[in-house]
Amino acid sequence: MTQPSSPIFWRDPRMPHLELRKVVDGRKVCYALHSHTHWSLGAITEGESTFTYREDQYQINAGTLVLMNPGWVHACNPIDDQPWAYLMLYVDADWLSRLRYEAELLDEVQWQDISTAVISNAGWYSGYLRMVSCLLDPQSSLLEKQSEVVEYLSALMLNLAGQPALSFTKAPGILQELAAYLDGNAAEEISLDALCERSGYSPGHLIRAFKQHFGLTPHAYLINRRIQLGQLELKVGKPIAEAALNAGFTDQPHFQRTFKRLVAATPRQYQQASLKH
Repeated sequence: MTQPSSPIFWRDPRMPHLELRKVVDGRKVCYALHSHTHWSLGAITEGESTFTYREDQYQINAGTLVLMNPGWVHACNPIDDQPWAYLMLYVDADWLSRLRYEAELLDEVQWQDISTAVISNAGWYSGYLRMVSCLLDPQSSLLEKQSEVVEYLSALMLNLAGQPALSFTKAPGILQELAAYLDGNAAEEISLDALCERSGYSPGHLIRAFKQHFGLTPHAYLINRRIQLGQLELKVGKPIAEAALNAGFTDQPHFQRTFKRLVAATPRQYQQASLKH
C-alpha cells in the first residue's frame, strides 16, 4: 500500500509526452542537484520549500509555480523538516517545441530555454490545478485531457514569450561535444583520462570548466544521465536489476541508492505509476 509520504507517479501510454508526480508530504523528499531532459512545471500546493535553480535560490510557498528548462541543474527541498506538498508535470521538450512553433512563438521546431523560473499568480496556479485534476481523473476522456494540456500550456507559452532573453554564456563547443559523448555512452565505463584526451584539457581544468557550464562535474553529469536511462527502462516494465545493468550500474543496490538520491523515490515507487485513464 502507498504510504502518505510516498510519491505518486501518473503516466498514460496514450500521452507519452507527459508524466506527473504528486507528493502530499514532502518532509522526507530531498533531492541532490540534478537535471532532466524534459521541461518541468511544478506547483507548490502546501507549505514552503527551497528551490535551487542554477546559480539562484528561491524560497517558494503554496500557490507558486516553478519552471525548469531541460538540462538546467536544480533541486527543491524542505525547510527545517516543515510540511510541504507539490505537483510536478514533466513535458517532452520536442513536443512542447512543436506546440510553441505551431503557435508562431518559435521560428523553428527547436527547444529554446525559458527565462522565467517562478510564477506567483493565482490565475496560472488555479489553471494548473484544473489541468492536473483532469489528468488524474479516471472519468476524464482522452480528448478532454489532451485539450486541457494543450490549452493551458499554449496560453502559458504565449504569456512567457515576451520575457527578456537569457544571458547565460553558451558552453564552448568542445564541452558540448563532451556532454554529447557522455549522453551517448552513459552506460559505458568512462575515464577522466579519456575525457581529457578528447578535450585537450587538464583534469582540473576540465572538471572546473564542465561544472561551470553544466552545473555538474563530468562524473555527476554521467550519473544523472544513467538515472535517466534507468527511468526509461523502468517505464517500459524492465525488472529493477535489469534496468540497473542497462543503465550502467554494476549492481542493483548502487542503482537504488543513487536513484533515491536523485529522484527522491525508489525505483519500485517510480515503476508502480498510476496508469489509470
